[in-house]
Amino acid sequence: QVQLVESGGGSVQAGGSLTLSCAASGPAYKRRYMGWFRQVPGKEREGVAAISTIADRTYYPDAVKGRFSITQDINANTVYLQMNSLTPEDTALYYCAATDFVSSSQALRQIEYDYWGQGTQVTVSS
Repeated sequence: QVQLVESGGGSVQAGGSLTLSCAASGPAYKRRYMGWFRQVPGKEREGVAAISTIADRTYYPDAVKGRFSITQDINANTVYLQMNSLTPEDTALYYCAATDFVSSSQALRQIEYDYWGQGTQVTVSS
């Protein structure tokens, strides 16, 4: 079974940066694709970054492109989300997710992911 544990959330002022970590365990073939999602109360969970752990290909929505960066440390089974130039609109509960396969066009859709972490809160103040 895949387990995902997020860390690194916290409070930061607008314009600041945070790096989230997702430590993964379980069969590697079940987590060939890793993603970061965020959710605020009353809204759907949205994908903010995804990575193919084999091809090292990354995916971002326009809202965070150029500000967020997803990377991986294969040896440590850890995926990171570097977030720069944060705004209050980035405030959310951030989740790490994993799946065995997802097509490029669907990589940021939460329904495609099978395993989820418990989430880590990010709060950006103005």
